[in-house]
Amino acid sequence: MDLTIALLVTAALVAVAVGAGIVYRRTQGRARAVNTAEVVDPRRLGADGLGEEATLLQFSTEMCSRCPGVHRMLSDIAAGRDGVRHLDVDLTHRPDIAQHFRVLQTPTTLVLDRNGAIRTRFGGTPGRAVVELELTRLQEESARA
Repeated sequence: MDLTIALLVTAALVAVAVGAGIVYRRTQGRARAVNTAEVVDPRRLGADGLGEEATLLQFSTEMCSRCPGVHRMLSDIAAGRDGVRHLDVDLTHRPDIAQHFRVLQTPTTLVLDRNGAIRTRFGGTPGRAVVELELTRLQEESARA
């Protein structure tokens, strides 16, 4: 193989890898609207109930280094809003739940409405402002209904 062709192929592979990395980074921690009719049963998760207005459902594992920080942030947000509850489910020994909710990375956070319907999904570490915005949007929608 000619050296020029080898360099061009290498440069093309590097460009594709960088592009894929940029796309991956842009999707992490972003809110993704979920269009599902599924209602989450809190008993299946080991919880006694959901929040009166909304629930922040966090999926974690024992080995997740970012999960404790997300847990603190989501707990703080829930404590500062009436009717919002934070639930943290450890998936380490619950692969059935991970498979059911299609959790491929931790932390993964779902925002549930007052009925337990999944409204928003965050893959990775969500920003505080984005979570607050989603809760505000959800509470405004329920006030209009």
